[in-house]
Amino acid sequence: MAKAIGMLEYMNVPTGVQAADTVLKTSQVEMIEAQTVCPGKYIMLFTGEISAVKASLEAAGQYDGLIDSFLLGNPHEGIFPAIYGTAEVVNPRALGVLETFSAASIIVAADEAAKSSEVELIELRIARGMCGKSYLMLTGEVAAVEAAIAKAKKAVEESGMFLDSSVIPNPDSRLWKSIL
Repeated sequence: MAKAIGMLEYMNVPTGVQAADTVLKTSQVEMIEAQTVCPGKYIMLFTGEISAVKASLEAAGQYDGLIDSFLLGNPHEGIFPAIYGTAEVVNPRALGVLETFSAASIIVAADEAAKSSEVELIELRIARGMCGKSYLMLTGEVAAVEAAIAKAKKAVEESGMFLDSSVIPNPDSRLWKSIL
């Protein structure tokens, strides 16, 4: 995996597409995803060496309408399976859920949570069908899930992007069937 990932989130599509072009023209990065999400926002997720990702973020971050962005060096390996729905959870235990107001902030929250405790990321829902909000789900022992959710909350609270969270110590098996 590359050494860094970056994300930019714009409030409109034309500016987002222009910013995506700037990201690619500024430095050697690979675009992982660039698309519209609810409610008509535009996000892009890209990867590369940390200096290249930083340069692209700075260049494209100058456009008006930027909602949120991040730069993560050495992202947790569970991030991408959770984004793309390929995470395999064998032994679900306690369930942690955290919701944010932006797409970028949920990835930052997930990275903090996964790096801070022995938890498994289940899903990262990034603004699709959620009016621009996003959420994460993770599992582990109750204490680990509580610690991970607290760390994730702290990571996004300062920017004002935190919305809500919960920890369910022993979810019903029927709930797990609907999640997994």
